[in-house]
Amino acid sequence: MKKTEELNILKENCRKCQKCELSKTRTNVVFSDGNPDSAKAILIGEAPGANEDMTGTPFVGRAGKLLNEFLEKTDISRKNDLYIINTVKCRPPENRVPTPREKSSCEEYLIKQISIINPQVLIFCGATALKSFYKENIPISKIRGQWLNITIDNKTYKSMAIFHPSYLLRNYSMEEGKPRALMLKDLSNIKNMLHNIS
Repeated sequence: MKKTEELNILKENCRKCQKCELSKTRTNVVFSDGNPDSAKAILIGEAPGANEDMTGTPFVGRAGKLLNEFLEKTDISRKNDLYIINTVKCRPPENRVPTPREKSSCEEYLIKQISIINPQVLIFCGATALKSFYKENIPISKIRGQWLNITIDNKTYKSMAIFHPSYLLRNYSMEEGKPRALMLKDLSNIKNMLHNIS
Protein backbone atom coordinates (compact mmCIF):
# COMPACT_ATOMS: atom_id res chain seq x y z
CA MET A 1 0.00 0.00 0.00
CA LYS A 2 1.31 3.47 -0.92
CA LYS A 3 2.04 6.06 1.76
CA THR A 4 -0.79 8.29 0.55
CA GLU A 5 -3.29 5.43 0.74
CA GLU A 6 -2.22 4.53 4.28
CA LEU A 7 -2.35 8.16 5.35
CA ASN A 8 -5.79 8.66 3.81
CA ILE A 9 -7.13 5.73 5.82
CA LEU A 10 -5.53 7.13 8.98
CA LYS A 11 -6.91 10.60 8.22
CA GLU A 12 -10.42 9.21 7.91
CA ASN A 13 -9.99 7.47 11.27
CA CYS A 14 -8.93 10.79 12.77
CA ARG A 15 -11.98 12.54 11.34
CA LYS A 16 -14.22 10.02 13.09
CA CYS A 17 -12.23 10.03 16.33
CA GLN A 18 -14.04 10.92 19.55
CA LYS A 19 -11.48 9.64 22.04
CA CYS A 20 -11.20 12.91 23.94
CA GLU A 21 -13.15 16.08 24.66
CA LEU A 22 -11.42 18.03 21.88
CA SER A 23 -13.57 16.17 19.35
CA LYS A 24 -16.61 18.06 20.70
CA THR A 25 -15.22 21.53 20.08
CA ARG A 26 -13.22 21.14 16.87
CA THR A 27 -14.26 22.56 13.51
CA ASN A 28 -11.80 20.42 11.55
CA VAL A 29 -9.30 17.70 12.27
CA VAL A 30 -5.86 19.11 11.45
CA PHE A 31 -4.08 16.08 10.03
CA SER A 32 -0.96 17.22 8.16
CA ASP A 33 0.68 19.35 5.50
CA GLY A 34 3.52 18.66 3.08
CA ASN A 35 4.41 15.93 0.62
CA PRO A 36 4.50 12.45 2.20
CA ASP A 37 6.42 11.03 -0.76
CA SER A 38 9.27 13.57 -0.87
CA ALA A 39 9.48 14.70 2.78
CA LYS A 40 12.81 13.91 4.40
CA ALA A 41 11.82 15.40 7.75
CA ILE A 42 8.75 15.52 9.94
CA LEU A 43 8.13 18.76 11.80
CA ILE A 44 5.98 18.20 14.89
CA GLY A 45 4.19 21.17 16.43
CA GLU A 46 2.12 21.51 19.59
CA ALA A 47 -1.56 21.73 18.59
CA PRO A 48 -3.80 23.48 16.07
CA GLY A 49 -4.80 27.07 16.69
CA ALA A 50 -7.87 28.96 15.49
CA ASN A 51 -6.67 29.37 11.89
CA GLU A 52 -5.63 25.74 11.71
CA ASP A 53 -8.97 24.61 13.11
CA MET A 54 -10.78 26.61 10.42
CA THR A 55 -8.64 25.42 7.50
CA GLY A 56 -7.66 21.90 8.59
CA THR A 57 -3.99 22.70 7.86
CA PRO A 58 -1.18 23.09 10.44
CA PHE A 59 0.85 26.29 10.81
CA VAL A 60 -1.23 28.70 8.73
CA GLY A 61 -1.75 31.51 11.26
CA ARG A 62 0.72 34.22 12.27
CA ALA A 63 3.16 31.70 13.69
CA GLY A 64 2.88 29.59 10.56
CA LYS A 65 3.64 32.55 8.31
CA LEU A 66 6.72 33.34 10.39
CA LEU A 67 7.80 29.69 10.18
CA ASN A 68 7.46 29.90 6.39
CA GLU A 69 9.74 32.95 6.35
CA PHE A 70 12.44 31.12 8.30
CA LEU A 71 12.13 28.01 6.12
CA GLU A 72 12.55 30.15 2.99
CA LYS A 73 15.62 31.88 4.45
CA THR A 74 17.27 28.51 5.07
CA ASP A 75 16.18 26.98 1.74
CA ILE A 76 13.96 24.31 3.32
CA SER A 77 10.90 23.62 1.19
CA ARG A 78 7.74 23.34 3.27
CA LYS A 79 6.02 21.75 0.29
CA ASN A 80 8.68 19.14 -0.55
CA ASP A 81 11.14 18.68 2.34
CA LEU A 82 8.72 18.59 5.29
CA TYR A 83 5.70 16.66 6.49
CA ILE A 84 4.07 18.78 9.19
CA ILE A 85 1.93 17.42 12.03
CA ASN A 86 1.01 18.26 15.63
CA THR A 87 1.00 16.29 18.87
CA VAL A 88 -2.82 16.47 18.77
CA LYS A 89 -5.10 16.75 15.75
CA CYS A 90 -7.80 18.99 17.27
CA ARG A 91 -7.58 22.51 18.67
CA PRO A 92 -7.60 22.84 22.46
CA PRO A 93 -10.00 25.62 23.56
CA GLU A 94 -8.40 29.06 23.84
CA ASN A 95 -5.21 27.60 22.31
CA ARG A 96 -4.17 26.13 25.67
CA VAL A 97 -1.51 23.42 25.88
CA PRO A 98 -3.00 19.96 25.26
CA THR A 99 -3.42 17.85 28.39
CA PRO A 100 -1.55 14.56 28.88
CA ARG A 101 -4.84 12.70 28.35
CA GLU A 102 -5.50 14.51 25.06
CA LYS A 103 -1.97 13.80 23.85
CA SER A 104 -2.28 10.18 24.89
CA SER A 105 -5.58 9.84 23.01
CA CYS A 106 -3.91 11.13 19.84
CA GLU A 107 -0.61 9.33 20.25
CA GLU A 108 -1.42 6.33 18.07
CA TYR A 109 -2.19 8.61 15.11
CA LEU A 110 1.04 10.54 15.64
CA ILE A 111 3.17 7.38 15.89
CA LYS A 112 1.49 5.89 12.83
CA GLN A 113 2.17 9.02 10.77
CA ILE A 114 5.84 8.91 11.73
CA SER A 115 6.01 5.22 10.89
CA ILE A 116 4.38 5.66 7.47
CA ILE A 117 6.54 8.64 6.46
CA ASN A 118 9.69 7.03 7.90
CA PRO A 119 11.63 10.32 7.90
CA GLN A 120 15.37 10.78 8.14
CA VAL A 121 14.96 13.63 10.64
CA LEU A 122 12.39 14.64 13.28
CA ILE A 123 12.02 18.32 14.20
CA PHE A 124 10.30 19.11 17.49
CA CYS A 125 8.84 22.60 17.14
CA GLY A 126 8.46 23.95 20.66
CA ALA A 127 8.62 22.54 24.17
CA THR A 128 5.30 20.66 24.07
CA ALA A 129 6.34 18.64 21.02
CA LEU A 130 9.76 17.94 22.53
CA LYS A 131 8.31 16.75 25.85
CA SER A 132 6.09 14.29 24.00
CA PHE A 133 9.18 12.28 23.05
CA TYR A 134 12.02 13.47 25.27
CA LYS A 135 11.35 12.72 28.90
CA GLU A 136 14.25 14.51 30.57
CA ASN A 137 13.14 17.76 32.18
CA ILE A 138 15.44 20.13 30.29
CA PRO A 139 14.20 23.54 29.05
CA ILE A 140 14.05 23.81 25.28
CA SER A 141 16.36 26.82 25.49
CA LYS A 142 19.08 24.48 26.82
CA ILE A 143 18.61 21.65 24.33
CA ARG A 144 17.50 23.32 21.09
CA GLY A 145 19.95 23.01 18.24
CA GLN A 146 21.45 19.77 19.53
CA TRP A 147 21.12 16.52 17.61
CA LEU A 148 19.28 13.90 19.67
CA ASN A 149 18.65 10.24 19.01
CA ILE A 150 14.97 9.63 19.74
CA THR A 151 13.55 6.10 19.62
CA ILE A 152 9.90 5.73 18.63
CA ASP A 153 8.30 2.34 18.16
CA ASN A 154 11.71 0.60 18.11
CA LYS A 155 13.23 2.92 15.50
CA THR A 156 15.77 5.63 16.31
CA TYR A 157 15.55 8.98 14.53
CA LYS A 158 17.99 11.87 14.25
CA SER A 159 16.07 14.65 15.97
CA MET A 160 16.36 18.32 16.87
CA ALA A 161 14.25 20.70 18.94
CA ILE A 162 13.71 24.25 17.66
CA PHE A 163 11.83 27.20 19.08
CA HIS A 164 8.14 27.43 18.25
CA PRO A 165 7.51 30.39 15.93
CA SER A 166 4.87 31.76 18.33
CA TYR A 167 7.75 32.36 20.77
CA LEU A 168 9.61 34.26 18.04
CA LEU A 169 6.59 36.50 17.51
CA ARG A 170 7.40 37.97 20.92
CA ASN A 171 11.16 38.20 20.28
CA TYR A 172 11.97 40.46 17.34
CA SER A 173 15.74 40.85 17.56
CA MET A 174 17.96 39.19 14.95
CA GLU A 175 21.09 39.84 17.02
CA GLU A 176 23.46 36.92 17.43
CA GLY A 177 22.41 34.71 20.33
CA LYS A 178 18.79 35.93 20.27
CA PRO A 179 15.95 33.43 19.57
CA ARG A 180 15.43 34.44 15.93
CA ALA A 181 19.13 34.16 15.13
CA LEU A 182 19.25 30.80 16.90
CA MET A 183 16.25 29.62 14.88
CA LEU A 184 18.04 30.43 11.62
CA LYS A 185 21.13 28.64 12.86
CA ASP A 186 19.16 25.54 13.85
CA LEU A 187 17.22 25.37 10.57
CA SER A 188 20.47 25.79 8.61
CA ASN A 189 21.91 22.90 10.60
CA ILE A 190 18.85 20.80 9.73
CA LYS A 191 19.14 21.79 6.06
CA ASN A 192 22.77 20.65 6.02
CA MET A 193 21.83 17.35 7.60
CA LEU A 194 19.06 16.76 5.04
CA HIS A 195 21.48 17.60 2.23
CA ASN A 196 24.15 15.25 3.55
CA ILE A 197 21.81 12.27 3.90
CA SER A 198 19.92 12.78 0.63
